[in-house]
Amino acid sequence: IMAFMGKIFQALRPTRDSVSDAFESLVKRKVTPESLEELEDTLISADMGFATVEAVLGVVEKNHKKGFINKVESYLVSELEDRNEIELANQKSVVLMVVGVNGTGKTTSAAKLANYYKSLGKKVLLVGADTYRAAAAEQLKIWANRVDVNIVCNEKSQQPTAVLFDGLTAAQSQGVDITIVDTAGRLHTYKNLMAELEKMYIVVESRFPEYEIHSLITLDASLGQNSLIQAREFANTVQVDGAVLTKMDGTAKGGIVFPLFKELNIPVKFIGVGEDLDDLIVFNRNEYVQGLLGTGED
Repeated sequence: IMAFMGKIFQALRPTRDSVSDAFESLVKRKVTPESLEELEDTLISADMGFATVEAVLGVVEKNHKKGFINKVESYLVSELEDRNEIELANQKSVVLMVVGVNGTGKTTSAAKLANYYKSLGKKVLLVGADTYRAAAAEQLKIWANRVDVNIVCNEKSQQPTAVLFDGLTAAQSQGVDITIVDTAGRLHTYKNLMAELEKMYIVVESRFPEYEIHSLITLDASLGQNSLIQAREFANTVQVDGAVLTKMDGTAKGGIVFPLFKELNIPVKFIGVGEDLDDLIVFNRNEYVQGLLGTGED
């Protein structure tokens, strides 16, 4: 666990640098309208979201006489979901749709998820249903090879639902526990692509009712508020059970987990902190908040 704690802590360094500095200067300079305003600016630029920032300022004001940082930590932890895992029902096979905009690390995240569930002893199948990006199937094949899991894709097909159908048919005959589907990267503004994504869900629900369907959206942490807009659009079209927050290690916008959950009810389930297969960390709200505030370093 320590290594993972280390990874989350490292990934949050850019955010922590600004956030913990702001709190430290508040401790040194006392709580004044000016110092609170500086804190507010810092938290908003970390993408914590207006509602959360206002609440944090309230906590600080209420507890400014005595160690408010612990109170802030408790408050932020309470604002996040405490169940980390995608709940995999034991009696049902699972289809995990990985959705999101191109460039957010979708294909890589699908491979990392395959690696993660395989390490838990699950039988995993990858399905390359991104029929629009020429390199996507190739890329996924290379990953599947590295993870050592089977893959279903069809470079000749322009029909994601057909590839998905083939994938789930294969999954049935191979007794697969979890089928991870890499879907086409959609700009949420493309109505026809969103409609097609919806069709993929309908195919699972109507033709493979014995499968439980889950979906994770990949969001680039460095895009901040844009990620929020993307997530909202996807959630308007299909169910989104959680997010994989990618590129966490290069940005000071680690506060995005709060508005994601508060405004859209989308909990972050995993964090991507690098290019390697095991650079996928199960989200843990305590570790995350400590990594943000710099309180877990003892």
